[in-house]
Amino acid sequence: MNPKQPIEYSTIGILSLAHMLNDMYSNYLPQMLPFLVAATSLSATRAAILVSAFTISSSFIQPIFGYFLDRQGKRWLVHVGTLWMAIMLSLTGLVSNYFLLVLLAGLAGLGTAAFHPQASTMITAVSGNRKAVLLSAFIAFGNMGFALSPLLLVPLFQTYGLRATVYTVIPGILVALLLFFFAPKNTVLSGAPPTLTDVLRSLKNARTELLAITSVIAIRALAYTGLLTILPLYFHAQNLSSIASSHLVFIMLFSGAIGGILGGYISDRYGRKLLIVSSLVLATPLFFGFTHTQGTLSVVFLALAGASLLSSFSVTVVAAQEAIPNNKSLAAGLTMGFAGGIGGLMVILIGRIADLHGLSTAISVLFFLPLAAGTTALFMKKRPTAKSERVTAP
Repeated sequence: MNPKQPIEYSTIGILSLAHMLNDMYSNYLPQMLPFLVAATSLSATRAAILVSAFTISSSFIQPIFGYFLDRQGKRWLVHVGTLWMAIMLSLTGLVSNYFLLVLLAGLAGLGTAAFHPQASTMITAVSGNRKAVLLSAFIAFGNMGFALSPLLLVPLFQTYGLRATVYTVIPGILVALLLFFFAPKNTVLSGAPPTLTDVLRSLKNARTELLAITSVIAIRALAYTGLLTILPLYFHAQNLSSIASSHLVFIMLFSGAIGGILGGYISDRYGRKLLIVSSLVLATPLFFGFTHTQGTLSVVFLALAGASLLSSFSVTVVAAQEAIPNNKSLAAGLTMGFAGGIGGLMVILIGRIADLHGLSTAISVLFFLPLAAGTTALFMKKRPTAKSERVTAP
């Protein structure tokens, strides 16, 4: 291990905890939807617009933050971004005007857009020679937070009502203070940031492969965000209790977090393209298995479907970085930000389908989307596996 680059495990732990909270807040609005529908008779289209406002602002702005912060230390963004998002979301249960609610959702998304690029840079700066492994752990903590959201928020809203949102600012304040005092101060990476000419050249040279990758991510993001938006409404329409519904969503997301870890390992051994295509194609029949069975078997199908859908989450980011290796921050921004934002924007169409043709039809459309994403992934370039490259390396 290089003594000049010690691994700061305590700092990584604090940043990972902050990421868990940040992504728990990112799954905040879908947990509110059944309660909003019950209180205001919100249509599925309006519910989808509300979730999309957060997804779009957090996704489309993230690549901009990532580009301008590349190799620049802007430490304050992690704690200010966390606190900003917590405050905006804590106000959502206190307003009755729908358009003000959408505005708050959009503003809240800016907080996570500010947090992610800078926090990722901090992890890289303090991870010594174990950057890839520790960055994966950081991402896994975020996925866990996303999964915990229904488990923690639904009982809160059910017990105390939507006005209980004001209390959810407290964890944000505590974590923001933790980041203010303990987030690393020196997070400037070596080297000059890429010029706009360099960026455009990389995009042009890899445009065909990037189009395939970003299309896969956009379709997957549409399925993912659509399920988070429509499933709670579907369960509510099926007279399932809010607690039971939250448990099912948790199972899907928790399995997805585990699937993401396994997917990275499998893709390293057998190839990115094989993992992405096979896992997404498999997700569609698994999702239909969930709705066409009952009891424990149905839950097993849902868990496997969630794992299949999200097993390619980090793999597609790595695939984009391998396509433009000299602009890895841009690749992450395009995949995690822009492509995900496109998917989030199109969720509004799923909400409209639900209003016109019913929630069951909308769910069926969402279940077919992973198959479409897996088919699109066939157009990706097949590259040597990471394992084979390590074996052949001198």
